[in-house]
Amino acid sequence: MEQAARAPITHRRVFRIAVPIVLSNATVPLLGAVNTGVIGQMGQAAPIGAVGVGAVILASFYWIFSFLRMGTTGLAAQAQGRGALDERNAVLIRALLIGIAAGLVLVLTQGALFWGAFRLAPASAEVETMARQYLAIRIWGAPATIALYAVTGWLLALERTRGVLLLQLWMNGLNICLDLWFVLGLGWGIPGVASATLIAEWSGLALGLWLCRDGLRAGGARLLDRLALRRMAGVNGDIMIRSVLLQGSFTAFLFFGAGLGDVTLAANQVLLQFVEVTAYALDGFAFAAETLVGQAVGARWREGVRQSVRISFQWGIGGALALSTVFALAGPAMIDLMTTAPDVRETARHFLWWLVAAPLIGIVSWIYDGIFIGATATREMRNAMVLCVAIYAAALALLLPAFGNHGLWAALMLLNVLRGATLARRWPAIEARLSA
Repeated sequence: MEQAARAPITHRRVFRIAVPIVLSNATVPLLGAVNTGVIGQMGQAAPIGAVGVGAVILASFYWIFSFLRMGTTGLAAQAQGRGALDERNAVLIRALLIGIAAGLVLVLTQGALFWGAFRLAPASAEVETMARQYLAIRIWGAPATIALYAVTGWLLALERTRGVLLLQLWMNGLNICLDLWFVLGLGWGIPGVASATLIAEWSGLALGLWLCRDGLRAGGARLLDRLALRRMAGVNGDIMIRSVLLQGSFTAFLFFGAGLGDVTLAANQVLLQFVEVTAYALDGFAFAAETLVGQAVGARWREGVRQSVRISFQWGIGGALALSTVFALAGPAMIDLMTTAPDVRETARHFLWWLVAAPLIGIVSWIYDGIFIGATATREMRNAMVLCVAIYAAALALLLPAFGNHGLWAALMLLNVLRGATLARRWPAIEARLSA
């Protein structure tokens, strides 16, 4: 039985949602490391590059549909909060159908998609041939992978984050075991790595559907409700635009960093691993905000909304302080673990203080992202992101020529400050409107 919509918003409840997400996220880099290590046993550079390029190409295509995860969480949490179980279930089924359909489109258009990808990011003939071999197998997992966004979003909406953790442990664990068997045991090479992931993806969807089995019941009339479909399209469209703008901002950071020289580019890549760690560690509290704010908004429970916001921020800020402290004290040692190049180490240390500040600068925007997704205030998110990215572009144009890599990092930090400030400014009016 699900929790009551107006169950107390407590620190324990937030922690119960957040911790499985943090643990789930921790399995992601482990899988990447094993994939690289296993294929590296072939003793050649080209297979490692081919798997890396292929994985990035697929991740880029799949990422376009990540709005299904966020949109599903917000809409399903609100339906759960107001006790509309038929609509809660219909949100899941609609999102699953969209995910499977999107995956089938990718399968059908794979030739054109991969041709375009290799024109944008050309590789050597050997690497491209191997990458195409990898992609030809992996692409058949597209419907499962994109549909899993819907599964994850729905489980989050219902506070079933242990299910999300189980799903990730199963998929990544199976993937690792099959990697070892197919590549090291059977000698299948790149097809082995691709097949292992493909099997893990489809088995993951099967497990995910079992975890969501009570949500796979909704009447046809509810599924095709015109108003609900229009709302779902609007929410998902807004999130997609916002996410494309955000991803474009990070891509611009990498692009301009490449123009500052190989050493600076390498140092920035090392430091960006700290940003990835921050995201993995703090995502759980943003996800808790999505779930609890969504349910409270659905129940039209103003005090519940406020409690959800307050406690999510308390944990998020506490986590950000802890991470900043770790980066300040252990940052140089962590840099040394990631690279042995003396010039890269020295350059990364020179810019380390930006990463010490990053969790504290970014936490407001990250938690507010969760709050706005839970409230499905996606139009305001989209509009705020348009403004922030425009200012970010102007900051890059001014700061990069004047201050080099410091200017590049300053512009990125400014983007996060602006994201937090614009959402904070809009939130009081949204809260009053949604929970009145």
